[in-house]
Amino acid sequence: MGGKVVVVTGSTRGIGRGLAREFLKRGHSVAVSGRTRTAVDEAVAAIENDAVEGARAVGIPCDVASYEDVQSLWDRSIAAFGRVDIWINNAGQSNSRFTIGKLAQDEVDSIPRVNLTGTINGSRVALAGMTKQGSGALYNFEGFGSNGMRQPGMSLYGATKFGITYFNKCLERETKGGPVLVGLMSPGIVITDLSTRDKETVPLERWNFTIKIYNILADRVETVTPWLVERVLANTKHAARISWLTPGKSVWRFLKSRFSPPGDRFPELKRAA
Repeated sequence: MGGKVVVVTGSTRGIGRGLAREFLKRGHSVAVSGRTRTAVDEAVAAIENDAVEGARAVGIPCDVASYEDVQSLWDRSIAAFGRVDIWINNAGQSNSRFTIGKLAQDEVDSIPRVNLTGTINGSRVALAGMTKQGSGALYNFEGFGSNGMRQPGMSLYGATKFGITYFNKCLERETKGGPVLVGLMSPGIVITDLSTRDKETVPLERWNFTIKIYNILADRVETVTPWLVERVLANTKHAARISWLTPGKSVWRFLKSRFSPPGDRFPELKRAA
């Protein structure tokens, strides 16, 4: 096995699956994880044919909100591959776009547990294991709210992502000079199934505004994930921030849209007539 071994949490769909596929395409083995055996098996079947010779994918169910599950993910990855070179805490949930007082209690309970506690669990397990093996790289995912940006209906999700960024910056200081690289990954706005889940419930005026922003700033999984994977594989710097949609790129896209409107780039976002 000449490539690296990568664990990607929340890799049964969306960005996580895209990352897993791109690592396989480059000859690196991947542990695919999600909460159910059915989802994990389906994801592995969907991407395993993309693996080049010497790389393989294994599926391991894991609820990142459970420390025991995350430790099992590490242990079973070690059993399958012998080591873990890169661990990416990608698993996350987005809340329905309601104000906090209208959110269902199950979302109020689950989203901080998955997004923030899950990231902390993954970081603790990966750091302990990689420190013991003497090397490795850990990356945590940023998202809307990481930079303090605020938007109605995104308070819960944004708070967890703000917390992840704070947590990671402290983690970078705690691990400086050690054998494990710690960094952040920021994919920007990526169109996934989570992007369309609330299109029929958000007020029409707000949803139409959201579509305009997406048409300017958003990208598809297959555009963003190859770039992210290449940067992760090339990175040798502690406290790196691998960011696809930089402030400069955002400004350029807005300026460009004034002279060359992007049109309807994501037809799946339109509401049914």
